[in-house]
This record gives sequence, C-alpha cells and structure tokens, in this order.
Amino acid sequence: MYIHDSIPRLMPDVASQEHALAIGTLDWVGMDGMEMPVAFDAGDGDVRGTSARVGAWVNLIRPEARGIHMSRLYLLVEQYLSAETVTSAGLKTLLQAFLTSHADLSDHARITLRFEHLVRRRALRSDNSGWRAYPITLDATLSGDRFALEITTDVVYSSTCPASAALSRQLIQERFAQNFPADRELDRDTILKWLGSEQGIVATPHAQRSTATLRVRPVSDEGFPLIDMIDRVESALGTPVQTAVKREDEQAFALANGGNLMFCEDAARRIQKTLEADARIADFHVRIAHHESLHPHDAVAFASKAR
Repeated sequence: MYIHDSIPRLMPDVASQEHALAIGTLDWVGMDGMEMPVAFDAGDGDVRGTSARVGAWVNLIRPEARGIHMSRLYLLVEQYLSAETVTSAGLKTLLQAFLTSHADLSDHARITLRFEHLVRRRALRSDNSGWRAYPITLDATLSGDRFALEITTDVVYSSTCPASAALSRQLIQERFAQNFPADRELDRDTILKWLGSEQGIVATPHAQRSTATLRVRPVSDEGFPLIDMIDRVESALGTPVQTAVKREDEQAFALANGGNLMFCEDAARRIQKTLEADARIADFHVRIAHHESLHPHDAVAFASKAR
C-alpha cells in the first residue's frame, strides 16, 4: 500500500491544458492501426467476422487546446465494433459519438476500417471451389449533418497483351510456312500433330496478374451490395484469378485468356462502363495496374465517373 492511498488523487490531464506551442488548428488528430474485431456483411447476407485495423480521428478547432482525448475515441470504437455488424448507419452514429465526446474541440470526425472479406468462388469447370480474400477499406467522415462513406476494394485478374498475342501469331505463321512449304502436300492429321507440339506453338503472348482498385461512394446509407459489384466487375474483365483448379479448370482459364486480350486501357474502360451503369453508385474512381511480365514496371490507367 502506498503511503498516500487514503488521500484522493486528481490525476493530471496535460492534453487539456493550454500550452505555449498550441497556436493553431489541426485537420485531423487521432489514432491509426488500432487492432479490432469486425463483423461485416458485403451485401450477400453472409456476416463474416475478421480482424481489422482501424483509424479514428477528429479535427482540432481550438487553437489554444494542446490535444484531444484519444482514449475516448478508442473506447467508442471498441464498444461499437464489439457489439454490432458494421453498417453505414452505425458508422454515422459512431462518428456522432466522436464529436459528442469532443464537443468543445471538434466539428469533423473520420473513421477508417481495413480488413479482408472472404468469398467462396467456384472453379470454372470442375466441382471444386475455394476462398478469395478481398481487401476492404471503409472510409467514413461526418461534418455537421453531412455524412460520406467511400468503399475501396481490389479485383485481381489475368490480362493477356493484344500486341504480344499478334506478334506470337506472326511467329507461328512463319514457323508453319517453314515446316510446310508451298510444294508440300498438306495432311490434316500431320497439321493437328504439329499444332499440338512445342515446335508448332513456337511463341506465346505474355500475360500477367493485374489489379483493379475500385473506390466507390454509394448513393444510399442503407448498405451497399459490394459482392454484387465485384461480381459485375469480374464478369466484365472476364479473367478473374481462380482458387482451386484441376486441369480442366486451367484449360478453361487459358481459353478465356486467349479470347480476352486487353491492354490496361481496355480494362479501365470495361470497369468504367460497368460502374457507370450501376445506379447504386454515386461516384467512383478506378486504378488499373497490369504488373507486366515483359517490363519491370506496371502499365497503369485511371478512370472515374463522368461528370
């Protein structure tokens, strides 16, 4: 026991005291990377629990105030995420609680949640299936009565270069002309065997894993069908990456790539058209990156909603 345990103690609160250096307002103050549980429904009715990294901020509008009450933000986040499935309405309520807890210091609030959401995906031909983890970022702000929510996710797919495909076809034609000169009698079985050989398919186009980063702002605060949007984008791209594959699935994927040649510009326009047609999206920004196997750098394109 401490000697002074019987004496009530008033613990110092340095952050609330005025300070000589406190001479300006700040856009955001808070914490980032807080480890929290999160339960999320991506619009398919399947609530999944996972771990999230959370950022919580308020602005600081009193020039003479040294700091905010960070512990209040942490406790509010922990209370909300431990009790409820994440929704737009719930995030708005949480941000209002941020501001209520900082009524004399702040009039803007912000929260970000970063986590992965698992979705089961079927194979192309076989009866197998596997899990895909989509990275999700929710970024919500509240200023007065104005609430805004942006949702960011990545779609990973395969892209085969149209220019490389054309150059490969030319080489195959040239090899065919060498192996089957004009004066040689053509035999169907011989040609089929040649086409199935390494000598026949002398060149292949380069393909690469590619990433479409989608940042959308929903029209409604009543929830957003995120998985449905991802499904539509993957369908527009035609070659999303696969999970469990047997040989028949790999062959179907090769066929899809061969009939789905695209530059990064093509991918950006496909996604732009898909999102433009979705009335549930108020605004969007898309970043396409083809992580090229030909170059040590990426081919990149950007697209946004028409104004």
